[in-house]
Amino acid sequence: MRGAVAAQPRGNHRRGLSIQLAVNIAVLASIYALIGCGYVLIYRTSRVLNLAHGELMMVAAYLLLATASLFSGHPLAAFAASALLGLVVGAAVYLVLMRKMTGERVLAAVLATVALGILLRGIVVLVWSAQQQYPGQALGWSNPALALPGGARISAAAAALVLTTAAAYAGLFAFLRYTRWGIRMRAAGQNPLLAAQRGIRLHGVYALAWGLSTFTGGLAGMLIALDAGLEQTMVVIGLKAFPAALVGGLDSLVGAIAGALIVAAAEVLLIHYVNPLLADVVPFLVLIAMLLARPWGLFGTREELDRV
Repeated sequence: MRGAVAAQPRGNHRRGLSIQLAVNIAVLASIYALIGCGYVLIYRTSRVLNLAHGELMMVAAYLLLATASLFSGHPLAAFAASALLGLVVGAAVYLVLMRKMTGERVLAAVLATVALGILLRGIVVLVWSAQQQYPGQALGWSNPALALPGGARISAAAAALVLTTAAAYAGLFAFLRYTRWGIRMRAAGQNPLLAAQRGIRLHGVYALAWGLSTFTGGLAGMLIALDAGLEQTMVVIGLKAFPAALVGGLDSLVGAIAGALIVAAAEVLLIHYVNPLLADVVPFLVLIAMLLARPWGLFGTREELDRV
């Protein structure tokens, strides 16, 4: 009888730990999925690997600091303004830089994004310095911990991130399926020559894809900044989301969700049960395993392998 009484708290502890791990996986998967859909949007539309996506996400997050002073006491207005600025920045990057890469070799476009990423990191240091910033304090917004059933806890920013990811994907699926510009994006991705012959302005479609990519990445970056602060290491998070997009398939939004769940689960479980130092390594170990077994990803198109 005494043993049964002693075993009960242990069982409750294990159950609570399992729930907390599930919550951690959901939050990390939401981060990777929200960032990863940006990689997918650009690649499936224009067949360009945007290796500056992490830096663009970081810039959009730093824009929250700029809008915080303009919308003091109105955090939602500052958040919305910086998200829209992120969309404008993404479209401007295509129109100013990446448009000139149209018709060039894929490698030239990829190297252009690498150079862009280095440039953006330098600009961020010059404008905002390399010190860690806290947009939440500038906005006067606290980040309380929320209690969940089973004893698990989640911060308000992390909960908002999970909900934002769900809303962003629902919006993207509806946009691509039911709106005129969404159908144009799908057509441009499937056959750009035929789309151009049918009167679709490819440059406008590509600019929109870059804008939406930076918009969704900026949402992730701003919520991460509200949860854990803002510094240049945020670029690493953007880089770790790239394997999630590749694991799911670079031309599939559904694949981005699946890849994010797989990578996040592997990372959280190995951090907890093996070693926290594996955090930055796990996504790329999962990527290597997927490339060996199914190089085009879980939901990717097999014919896209050569392009990747």
